[in-house]
Amino acid sequence: MDSSLLKVFVSVANRKSISLGAEDLGFTQSNVSLRIKQLEKVVGYNLFHRIPKGVILTKEGERLYPFAVDIVKKTEEARLQMKNVSHQTILRIGSGQANVAIRLLQFINKLNKKYPNMELELYTNANPQILEQILDYKLDIAFITGNPNHKDLLVLNKFYDDLYLVESKINEAKNCLIGYKKDSSHYKFLEEYTKQKGNLDFKTIFIENYELILGCVKAGMGKAYVSKQIIDKYAYTDDLILTKIPKEPQTHLICRKDYIPMISDYLKKVKLN
Repeated sequence: MDSSLLKVFVSVANRKSISLGAEDLGFTQSNVSLRIKQLEKVVGYNLFHRIPKGVILTKEGERLYPFAVDIVKKTEEARLQMKNVSHQTILRIGSGQANVAIRLLQFINKLNKKYPNMELELYTNANPQILEQILDYKLDIAFITGNPNHKDLLVLNKFYDDLYLVESKINEAKNCLIGYKKDSSHYKFLEEYTKQKGNLDFKTIFIENYELILGCVKAGMGKAYVSKQIIDKYAYTDDLILTKIPKEPQTHLICRKDYIPMISDYLKKVKLN
């Protein structure tokens, strides 16, 4: 069974649309339709029901789907392993926004200096999405806030983030937590800490910009949980009250146990602020 046909099948099944599946793959809609028909001919069953808003899997399609996903993953893994058979030619890096602001650029600069011919690909999102990508073999390594504690993941390195609960020096802080995203690890940590202190009536604001978060904290709109490097970067140190929270999370550089980068020895030793 042709793995390229299975890849098209999985893409269409995930998006529940031939046109959206084609868009993700960079194919024309007619090309994807043809490949689906070819696969249906091979397996001997219709794999999709056509509905007004797109497509859904038939019972036979549902049965094929998990096998197709596994084959597509293994094929991609084999392709990348063979591409990196003698040396690491490509490294796909995932990172949350806090690590983008704190250390990702420094990390990239060090990699470029150490491995000038290695191609780098970057993906930024919150922890849950990054973990999903690395478990699906779509990333080689990732910076994750906190220990992922997953049986399939290996911690390559740890970094201290020097995080602080911050609130305004000049304005009384409202009972509001300000975070980057609802599913960001730093916000979740702050939320849990606040609840443990008996405060259950707080409001929340989410702002995807650290400079604006700090400006809102200074104005008394609420409290946030931010790295000292970010506070210093935007020159808010003198405007805020900084309080350490016990047992703050660390950042872990991780990979899959069955998909360890060839430069893992370097990654285990690299020093970042």
